[in-house]
Amino acid sequence: MTSTELTPESVPRAQGMPMLGLGTWENEDPNQCADSVRTALETGYRHIDTAQAYGNEDAVGEGIAAADVDRDEIFLATKVWISNLDYEDVLETTQESLDRLGTDYLDLLYVHWPSRTYEPGSTLEAFDELYDEGTIRNIGVSNFEPRHVDEAREHLDAPIFANQVETHPMLQQRELREYAREHDIEIVAYSPLARGDVFEIDVLSEIAEKHGVSEAQVSLAWLRESDVTAIPKATSEAHIRDNWESLTLELDEEDLRKIDSIDRTRRKVDPGFAPW
Repeated sequence: MTSTELTPESVPRAQGMPMLGLGTWENEDPNQCADSVRTALETGYRHIDTAQAYGNEDAVGEGIAAADVDRDEIFLATKVWISNLDYEDVLETTQESLDRLGTDYLDLLYVHWPSRTYEPGSTLEAFDELYDEGTIRNIGVSNFEPRHVDEAREHLDAPIFANQVETHPMLQQRELREYAREHDIEIVAYSPLARGDVFEIDVLSEIAEKHGVSEAQVSLAWLRESDVTAIPKATSEAHIRDNWESLTLELDEEDLRKIDSIDRTRRKVDPGFAPW
């Protein structure tokens, strides 16, 4: 497949979720954020990820409204911040997110971190309620270790659809990926380019040169081949398109073996309230 042949239908899906999306963390300039969302959708992306904590849900909504793409073609996800995870706050702030995004439903709503006001019983009761009334179509968790997912599954009536965690060739999350396979949970990778560090890894550079692509495309193709959905942040049209063209890259077994064998571990997101 060539880049000119790529369409929204070219993107593999995991239980209906496009496996390549646009992340918007730290895309804080409203005009730039709205423009990047519009550009991504018009390029062919159909998965947009944001969060209450990013402070850009208004701009994401503006970008969706500006794009010539129907809402029902878009897989839209946001996350409830750690200060809003009491039962009443989940319900109230989710409605505020809907208003900012200009939609009446979400395809996926995450618990952003198992931290601060998170109490599995009351927090997840509110998520179940939103799921049952159709306000959210899937429930996700983010930055959960297997023990947290086990606990959440005990409290939820609805299934856990996805766990969004930092994943890239220097943080391969083998235990979480195995756990997810066993329990039919999708892994969604944030910071899939290790916040730019993938450009400094010799193995990735060698594979990129071999295929005539960027290191970013190699990292995204490796994630896809590993059954992981990726949501790289990109603001410029050039970067949005470079990530999009990763869909044309097919890594061979030798490429995959080399990347799987990378023994450097580098976690890029590690706040003080992280559960690990």
